[in-house]
Amino acid sequence: MSDEKQTGGLFALASVPLVMTLGNSMLIPVLPTMGRELDVSAFMISLLITVYSVVAILCIPLAGYLSDHIGRKHVIIPSLFIAGLGGLIAGFAGWKMEEPYWVILIGRFLQGIGAAGAAPIVMPFVGDLFTDKRQVSEGLGMIETLNTFGKVLSPIFGALLASIVWFMPFFAFPLFCILSILLLLLLVKSPPLSQKSVPFGKFIETVKTIFKREGRWLYIVFIVGCLVMYILFGVLFYLSTHLEETHQVHDIPKGVILAFPLMALCITSYVSGRAIGQDQMKMKWMTVVGLFLLFVSILVVALKQDIYIMLTALFVAGMGIGAVLPSLDAFVTEGIPIEQRGSITSLYNSMRFVGVATGPPLFSLFMKGSHFWMFAMNACIVFAAVIVVYFGIRPKKTSVRTWR
Repeated sequence: MSDEKQTGGLFALASVPLVMTLGNSMLIPVLPTMGRELDVSAFMISLLITVYSVVAILCIPLAGYLSDHIGRKHVIIPSLFIAGLGGLIAGFAGWKMEEPYWVILIGRFLQGIGAAGAAPIVMPFVGDLFTDKRQVSEGLGMIETLNTFGKVLSPIFGALLASIVWFMPFFAFPLFCILSILLLLLLVKSPPLSQKSVPFGKFIETVKTIFKREGRWLYIVFIVGCLVMYILFGVLFYLSTHLEETHQVHDIPKGVILAFPLMALCITSYVSGRAIGQDQMKMKWMTVVGLFLLFVSILVVALKQDIYIMLTALFVAGMGIGAVLPSLDAFVTEGIPIEQRGSITSLYNSMRFVGVATGPPLFSLFMKGSHFWMFAMNACIVFAAVIVVYFGIRPKKTSVRTWR
């Protein structure tokens, strides 16, 4: 495949996590408003994020297996259709029903199924498109950047749509899905499958073998991926509620404020994706430094409740997460043989969705207690992750997929 076609295919693939991010993160600034409109508690409204993620967690491994054996596009495109259908159901429920909460939850359930077969399959697809490992790292950096760019846009765009009517973000999502489907059909040509279909039982045994051989670093990467997404979505949920209840910041101004830490994440993802190349030592140190920045920023938020200090610290937290995510993506994508790449990266994405699922409801419960202890506890967890990565991941300095 020519470089021009590869670039076009990468752009089309990048639209998938961008769309999935918009579908989830658009709701973050709107959740307090939805809670009032639906007359439900903060915990129940946080379930609109959680149900999406929990369903994705359960379905992602199956989607990864299917993508390895029937092709990536044959999984991604139907999944985008299902996700768009879920958005339509949620939107019509909010528009036409007097008590739409449970039907909206069903719509989010369908969106979660679609998300499972869409964004997580993009990572192994990038690994399939390029043979040069540096191009893989740069491609993953671009994917993570556009994923984060979606997070930057989504608070502003979600607040703008909700200022028209609170359920409008649900209706926008199917349009994004259609656009992404068209880009995939026009610009992406799937590489030939590298293996014949194998029985699911044999697939499970292969996955077990990979974890037995590579488990030392794989488990750490999975846990850290879960942790940073838990912190990200938990803090965004907290900040959205805090700005509205304490500082009376609503709608588009709130969306703009929420976008700043995500902008830091977006820029840092792009830079770190290009910087790490295929050097596993750089991946490790980028992860360590990013986690340390996250630890310091969360600790500052615990100690200082001044809104300007808090927002500055959360900007730094975004930089830390932006340094971590492309490195974790590259570890998983480049460290696994192509035959099992879709399956293992899908399991990794399941763990990321665990973080997305647990962040908002846990932070909604923590917010009832002490501000200091909520953030101090999470800072301690992040610091523990710094230690684990530093001592637990020990790549050799030269070749890819070689570990001590």
